[in-house]
Amino acid sequence: MVANSAPCGQCFYCGNGQENLCDDLLFLNGAYAESIVIPARIVQKNLLRLKTKTDFRDAALVEPLACVVQGIEDTQLRKGQNVLVLGAGPIGLMFVALAKHLGCHVTVGGRRQSRLKVAHRLGARQVVKLGPEAAPAETIRKATDATPFDAVIEAVGKPEVWEAAIQSVRKGGTVNLFGGCPSGSMVALDTGRLHYSSLRLLASFHHTPRTIRKALDLIESGVIRAADFVDGHHQLSELPELFQSMAVGNHAVKTFVEVRQ
Repeated sequence: MVANSAPCGQCFYCGNGQENLCDDLLFLNGAYAESIVIPARIVQKNLLRLKTKTDFRDAALVEPLACVVQGIEDTQLRKGQNVLVLGAGPIGLMFVALAKHLGCHVTVGGRRQSRLKVAHRLGARQVVKLGPEAAPAETIRKATDATPFDAVIEAVGKPEVWEAAIQSVRKGGTVNLFGGCPSGSMVALDTGRLHYSSLRLLASFHHTPRTIRKALDLIESGVIRAADFVDGHHQLSELPELFQSMAVGNHAVKTFVEVRQ
């Protein structure tokens, strides 16, 4: 299993334990090919041998899962906390699975009923259907009887959902603005709420060699399984049609792309 990047190990950020922010982070950009040449640095730092029983479908989830592991650790989730995840896409669902694994009580807000069903199957205590007709924070508040959320994970990447995440956390709580918004996006923040409620805001980006290894361990120990996320299957030759259908609306959580042998 090869990751999609590797830090330099020499810059200030690498020396400060923040390899995900490396000044010379080497990315391996490219996919949908039968073979690819892996740069030496990535081979040295982020090429991992799989156990013989590990399926490639499971191993393919390591990179996104490693980003979620980074987000879980940055948020400092603990057993018994009430956690709200906004977004029921593949990243949001991985947050659900890991937060549940830690012993948190998880609520999920999302728009697609099919994905909310997956969230419930992965251990969410409550799911809330969000729609365009009402503000997300207000819908969450009414559906959960104003549950005090210790932590809120934003896994959508829209400015209005960032704002909803900040509105939904309890006093003294933590918000991880995980979803990346389009470049140049701006959000409006209530400075009084931030200050007088003593909120902790953070954002998690990418992964490190350590979280890559932790993600693989979670997969190989059975905590995370491809069967819980991969509900689409296409051959490499079918990519043009797949992309066209995704542009209209991606109904699969994750799609496995296979090279026909």
